[in-house]
Amino acid sequence: MSDTPPAEAPLDAYSRVVCAVAARLTPSVASLRVRRPGRGGRVLAGAGSAVVLTPDGLLLTSAHVVAGDGTRGRARFTDGREERFEVVGADPLSDLAVVRAEGSGHPPAELGDAGALRVGQLVVAVGNPNGFSGSVSAGVVSALGRALPTRSGQVSRVVEDVIQTDAALNPGSSGGALADGAGRVVGISTAVAGVGLGLAVPIVAHTRAVIAALMRDGRVRRAHIGVAVGPRPLPPRARAATGRAAGLEVAEVVPGGPADRAGVRPGDVVVAAAGRPVRVVGDLLGAIGPERIGVAVPVEVVRGDALSVAEVVPEELPV
Repeated sequence: MSDTPPAEAPLDAYSRVVCAVAARLTPSVASLRVRRPGRGGRVLAGAGSAVVLTPDGLLLTSAHVVAGDGTRGRARFTDGREERFEVVGADPLSDLAVVRAEGSGHPPAELGDAGALRVGQLVVAVGNPNGFSGSVSAGVVSALGRALPTRSGQVSRVVEDVIQTDAALNPGSSGGALADGAGRVVGISTAVAGVGLGLAVPIVAHTRAVIAALMRDGRVRRAHIGVAVGPRPLPPRARAATGRAAGLEVAEVVPGGPADRAGVRPGDVVVAAAGRPVRVVGDLLGAIGPERIGVAVPVEVVRGDALSVAEVVPEELPV
């Protein structure tokens, strides 16, 4: 009889990963009970989840969970503590918000990088669906690069590179963590698009910048150049002439806006901005950050087979 131990069953390996993520992350996810003023003196109630950012009580959640002036409530942690919280800042255009809970010693979660995710990769969702705190579900990344429409007043925007997963998400999951197999938070659960279709705002460079601004200033300043764009590969002749493979095609130019004044036209393809290659919307957003408001930015565009440079001066996006 052989003394060699039997090969590990795939389910056991899968279970160990999920259990390890749950043990690591569950203490860092709080259940939010939300109260906001309503009409006629009524108090409206809601619920959601939040991820601990700092030991002194800064929590990350979805903006729609804590929407409305005067919103406050209580955060309940898996160790039994229940603390009051207030909203530090919310950004409806990214559907992210930061709140501060009272108390200290809260175990912070580690933020990961959604840019490293692959379709089919294991992810674990931790949140409080339907009020059941500390709930864990597992699934895979079923798609990447989804778009989530958002609005703040008269301004609308699309959150790019949203993660789609079949990990079970339900009402109350919003603001909770979507983690990779190492327990790093790669997304914030935001919406249920259907049975087996959950969406999460990705943790990437531009959302990290949003989180930092909310923590620091309680608001987010955004630059814009007045264009609507979408990804497009360059045709062979333009690719050979410019040395670029793809960019963002300009679908619309706001009349009188920064791009219009600089001579950018519908049909142009943006391939670089501020010296950085541009292939997806996140690249353009990163190149025209708030520090560039009022400062000329060189934007390289392909028109036909020719490459030209437009000097665009971004403006602050009114919200």
